[in-house]
Amino acid sequence: MRDQPSCLPPPEAVLEIGAPEQFAALSHPLRQRLLFALGHRPATISQLAAQLDAKKGNVAHHLKVLREAGLVHVAETRQVRGGTEQYYQRTARHMVVAEPQAAGTAAMLAAVAQELDLSPAETHLTLRHLRLNPAKARELGEALAKLVDEAEEDAEDQPVHGVLVALYEQAPPTGTTSSA
Repeated sequence: MRDQPSCLPPPEAVLEIGAPEQFAALSHPLRQRLLFALGHRPATISQLAAQLDAKKGNVAHHLKVLREAGLVHVAETRQVRGGTEQYYQRTARHMVVAEPQAAGTAAMLAAVAQELDLSPAETHLTLRHLRLNPAKARELGEALAKLVDEAEEDAEDQPVHGVLVALYEQAPPTGTTSSA
């Protein structure tokens, strides 16, 4: 493909999100969409603007915020028609929230809600509460992570699907005491 650089270094496997500037960077829907768009291959500001139907100036600004937060980096530069073209890449294939905080969780869920709303296909969204002992909860979490990690991807001409996995222990109601 003419618009792709020849060979770029692969991103790291996993990046733990935990710094305040990372949560702040994740708080804007366009930045979330940029991270999603960069999930499979590096791209230039022009390519991202066309793909996301956004203005190049907005894309450049939000990429700068993501770059300063350590979520994307310039993977390669090329000289093109008297200018320099930069290919941006995510710093990691998978981003995991190390210790979820309300702001980061809200930002990520808002981005997923936007993606669900824009999805052209039927979506699957389920919330279920289960009573599990700690060992079963750990086992379920590991099984869910393994299921997502081992999912094989189809060819690049196939649609991209988002997957959000969350397993948490529900907080007890306030004002009640637990009986032994």
